[in-house]
Amino acid sequence: MNTLSDNTSITPESVLASVKEMFAISGAEFDRKMEQMREEIREEAKKSNAEFDRRTAEFDRRTAEFDRRTTEFDRRTTEFDRRTAEFDRRTTEFDRRIAELDLRLKKIGDQVGGLSNNHGFFAEEYFFNSFENGQKTFFGEKFDSCKKQLKGLRYEDEYDIVLLNGHSVGIVEVKYKVHAKDIDNVIDKVKSFKINFDDFRNHRYYLGLASLVFNENIEKECIKQGIAVIKQVCDTVVVNDEGLKVF
Repeated sequence: MNTLSDNTSITPESVLASVKEMFAISGAEFDRKMEQMREEIREEAKKSNAEFDRRTAEFDRRTAEFDRRTTEFDRRTTEFDRRTAEFDRRTTEFDRRIAELDLRLKKIGDQVGGLSNNHGFFAEEYFFNSFENGQKTFFGEKFDSCKKQLKGLRYEDEYDIVLLNGHSVGIVEVKYKVHAKDIDNVIDKVKSFKINFDDFRNHRYYLGLASLVFNENIEKECIKQGIAVIKQVCDTVVVNDEGLKVF
């Protein structure tokens, strides 16, 4: 740019030229700054676009992960529902089979119980008829009467076969197949009989255990306890009163 000196004359033309030169310099500076601003804006836009793209990619990644987890959750839920339904089905089947088994066991129990009762009834009838129709001399005593299935009046108990006379009572417990516990049971009959039938409190008591099936060890224990062993041998009723005692 030209400068004016003290010796330079100022004319309208020189002033106009100076103004044009000033505007020319300002325009170039303006253009430079505008270009600089545009460049900065472009760089900022690049950064913003890159950050946007990064965040968009991160969003897409997280969305995909969410979708994957949702799909996995749905799969597991479906599998859980399937297993629950299978469990319910098996539980229902199990309950049905248990109910069926209980019914079968009940029928078997009824059959076995009925068979056992029939065996017990047969044994009682067999031994009672043998006592009633045969000699009434047992345990070294002559008995006047023979009663079966005598029930207690005050103390709840039942006596399979009872032999009576004026001074002695014979109590016979009858089983189809005798067990060790039956020894204690027949001994307990003495106490309950005295409670139920006070008129016989001071009588002598003899005990017998009758059975169609006798275990040798139990037979020995009966004899040891002073209880008569009454059993079937062929078609005959045999009374083993070795070691018999008064209770």
